[in-house]
Amino acid sequence: MKWSDLSTAPAAGTLAAHAGDIQGAVAVTITTAAGDFPLLLVRVGAAVKGYVNMCPHQYLPLDYRGGQLLSKDGTKLMCSAHGAMFDSATGMGVAGEGLGCTLISVPVALVCDQILIAS
Repeated sequence: MKWSDLSTAPAAGTLAAHAGDIQGAVAVTITTAAGDFPLLLVRVGAAVKGYVNMCPHQYLPLDYRGGQLLSKDGTKLMCSAHGAMFDSATGMGVAGEGLGCTLISVPVALVCDQILIAS
């Protein structure tokens, strides 16, 4: 599945957040005409990565049971519902229930101080 297949997917150019607001991993909701789109933004070095905020095998938000999603070293995201682990830079499952799964990537672009949905 691609992020753009979701009924609430925002259009390219939609403002997701301001870059200064993204430290570690931050769950945001983008409201579209079709409803709310769950987005997870992750600071990876100087870059920001975007993922659909949805565990790929339980379909719950990664922050369902708490907001601490990023490992101390910043290299792994963890589903708060059951502990599945994903590489923060690629979204690939690296441990637990995450093995064999991949987070759905959402293209984002950093333009000045804004993080925008890219195409």
